[in-house]
Amino acid sequence: MTSATAHPVGTTLSVTDVLELAPGEGRSYSLGRMRAVFKADHAESDNRYAISEWWLEPNSPGPGAHLHEENAEIFYGLEGTVSILVGESWHKLEKGGFLRIPAGTMHDFANRTGKVAGLLNIFMPGGFENSMPEIVKWFEDNPQA
Repeated sequence: MTSATAHPVGTTLSVTDVLELAPGEGRSYSLGRMRAVFKADHAESDNRYAISEWWLEPNSPGPGAHLHEENAEIFYGLEGTVSILVGESWHKLEKGGFLRIPAGTMHDFANRTGKVAGLLNIFMPGGFENSMPEIVKWFEDNPQA
């Protein structure tokens, strides 16, 4: 049996290294009334996936409708209820709920409740996190009400 050492995010890792983060740890991005915290991404997964938390303040929009031609996404409800657009239909994802969105599918999410809501996102393959600096800049230039 081999022993494993936990490494903090941002450390050079191979896909066989253990990655351990405490609650709230990771690379955090402020996006207006939304915050993303990346737990693992292409650097830690050999570009197989990116895993992030998305936290939305009460009654706040999400990123806006968009699609990823090459990437499937999984959403898992962490807290509250998030409304998620899939194609032309809105779905409610509650804490503990699961939703898979195939590549090439238009989607969006929003918090339409009076409480904070959170999602765990698995993006496959990885690489999405490379766009985060541009996305942060967009949200700074286009503040949401």
